[in-house]
This record gives sequence, C-alpha cells and structure tokens, in this order.
Amino acid sequence: MAKTSLLRPLAVAAAGAVLVATGALPAAAAGQGAADAASPDLAGVRTALQTTTASGAPGAFAVISDHGGTERTQSVSVGLADLNGTPMNSSWRFRVGSNSKMFTAVLVMQLAQEGRIDLDRPLREYLPEGTLPETWTMTGRQVMEHRAGIYDHTNDLLEQAGEETTSAFEARIRTNVYDPRELVAMSVEHGVQYTPGTAYSYSNTDFVLLGLAVEHLTGQPYAEVLNERIIQPLGLRGTSFVVPDQKIRGTHVTGYLTNDDRTKPLLDSTEQTGSWVWSAGAVISTAGDLDRFLTALTAGNDGGLVSDDSLRQMTAALPTPTAKISYGLGLRRISLSCGDVYGHGGIVQGFNSQSFTTPDGRRSVVLFANASNNGAVTQGLMNTLEPAFCGKKPAAAPRTAFAPATAPVDSLPVVEDTRI
Repeated sequence: MAKTSLLRPLAVAAAGAVLVATGALPAAAAGQGAADAASPDLAGVRTALQTTTASGAPGAFAVISDHGGTERTQSVSVGLADLNGTPMNSSWRFRVGSNSKMFTAVLVMQLAQEGRIDLDRPLREYLPEGTLPETWTMTGRQVMEHRAGIYDHTNDLLEQAGEETTSAFEARIRTNVYDPRELVAMSVEHGVQYTPGTAYSYSNTDFVLLGLAVEHLTGQPYAEVLNERIIQPLGLRGTSFVVPDQKIRGTHVTGYLTNDDRTKPLLDSTEQTGSWVWSAGAVISTAGDLDRFLTALTAGNDGGLVSDDSLRQMTAALPTPTAKISYGLGLRRISLSCGDVYGHGGIVQGFNSQSFTTPDGRRSVVLFANASNNGAVTQGLMNTLEPAFCGKKPAAAPRTAFAPATAPVDSLPVVEDTRI
C-alpha cells in the first residue's frame, strides 16, 4: 500500500459548495485500482445525495479527499443541517455510529503488536473474570470478524414487539446509562448462536467486548486509551468519545430519528448518552478527521497507527452473505466497479454515514445524512460511493442487433449497520 504523508493540511469544503483545487491527480501507479485515477463524478454524487434527501433526510453531504502529488478536497452538500433552516455543513461534527469499530479495531491491533493480546486465543482470557463463560472459546480474531457466534445485545434494546422506534429510543436509549458489562450480559443470556468461525453475523456486542479488553489490558478507561493512542497523535481535533455525556460539543449537525409511522414528524435525537453501543458506535467526529484517520491507517508503518502486517490482517476480508461486501478485522470491504474500497458505515439514531478509502489511501470518501431508521436514506448514501470513487460511467454503446446495450451498474446493497 502506498505511503501517504500525514503532515498535510486538512481542507473540508463549506456547505453547499463544490471545490476543485487546481492541478490533476498523478497517474495511477501500476497495479492500483481505477478508483485512483478516475475523477469523481460530482454531478452523480449530487444526484445520489438529492435522492437521499428526497427519501427523508433533511440534509446530506459527500467529502472526497485526494492525496498524493496534489492534495485536493471536493465537497458536495445538499439540504439542511437542522430543521430550523441551517444549510448542511460538511465540516461540522456528527455521531459516526459503527465507524467507531475501526477505531476500536486499531486499538486492539496495537495491543496485539505489543504482545499484550493474541488474537488467536480465546478473547475470554483478556477480559475481566466472569465477563464471558468459561466454555466460550471464540478468539479475538473471530470476534473482530463478526464470526464469533455472539448475539447482538442491541436486538433486545430495539426490537420490543408493539413499540415504535422512537418510543424505544426514548424509553431505553436517549438517557439510559449502561455499563458495558451489562450489555455483554444481555448477549450472554442468549447463548452462543453458532460454532465460532463457521458463519458471519454482525454483532455490536463483539466490539463492546473488544473495548472491554482494551480497558482490561491497559488499566485505563476506553476514552483515555482512544485519546492517547489515536486522537492526540493524529491531531483529530473534532473527534471525541464522551459517553455518557449527551451533548455534542462545538458546531455539529442535528440528527433526526425517523418515526416508524412516517406520517409523524422526525424526532431530534442529537442528544443521547451513546452508552448502549459504547466502543461499538459512540465516537463523535468530522469528515476531515475520518479522512485523516483512514489515510493514516492505510499508510501502515508510515501512518503511525498500525504496522504493515497488522494492516494486511485487517484488510484480509472474508465474504459475507451480502453481495459485494466482505469483512476483515474491523474493516468492511466493498467491491465497486473500479476496484475495492475499505472502511465502515455507521448508523446511530439520527446520524447515517459511510467512510471509505482506496487500498493505497489516495482517495477517501466520507458520506453523511442526518436521518436514520430509513433504509432509503442509507441506500442513497451507498449509491453515492460509486460516482465518488469511480467517476462518470462511459455512455452505453447504441443497441444493435448484434450488440445489446450495456447493463447499468447495480446499486450497492444496504449493509447491516442499519440495525442501529
């Protein structure tokens, strides 16, 4: 993977603007994917974002950052940052949801590099005594891959029969403060769901367990470890983990939870403790910080986060039941028409995002919409990845008796982050 210097300015465009710096991207090196060379299709990006807002999100944005010979950031914003009429702003803070899993995965890989955890031994050995039953043998690697057979505790918090999502949010999510071990206990009550390593099943509890392992092995609170090992070294000034504080400090986008009854208004869900997903989904950040994080991660040794070997392990993604989607160690791989990209998505009440990068870190894309509990909104964001990374599709050849018209590229599937 290419080594991209982290000593570069971060430029995130203002709301509603499309900024294109002068100069062209360097030609793609041999062996690199087409995504490295193609200019983003900004018109296609805008169309996808407008579909996202038409589906029920007040606003949405895309921030496309190119690195290499020429640094360039392009931003497209549509709609509103809040229902008071404030235009969407792509530089403001938001809850990143399951993008948090990438941060937790990096912390675990750092501890593995230090010899403090063996990912191929039972994770139970690196947790406070009694966290998991003695008979549970799933390894840290299986947990990071969502192949451990661990039940997702969020099912118990969200899927109460006869209750609307907004009611569940107010009753069990917004102000409740859960101990992480309490979340794990909810999961353990359901038993092991399948033999570890034999199947894939996305579980937020997996990354709560990894957060607990980070705390147990370092003797520090998760927030402190995150700050000392990732936030401060990378200078992520817009990134924080403030559980159980409910507020997002500084300028931020307002998040809205879509009511199950679509005739009812959106619910302002910005303020919430985040404790119900903890190290699996409670990070607050910005598009610029997510770009900086992904750029450092894909730089391996030179990025200062993980070693080249750790990065190879994280990106060694295995197939999932969802077409075009694979999962590694805290990283999702999506296969686009121009090549693979790595990152994660995140949905937590009111906030919907996707953060991905090319394998060499030359281009990152951060997508955001301020509505959740709406699959069409998530689909709109997923459909923005293709024009952002791969550029404009060539016009289909005219149909003749001997040459049928080229079939359009299928939409990317909505992935399981939609569970939260």
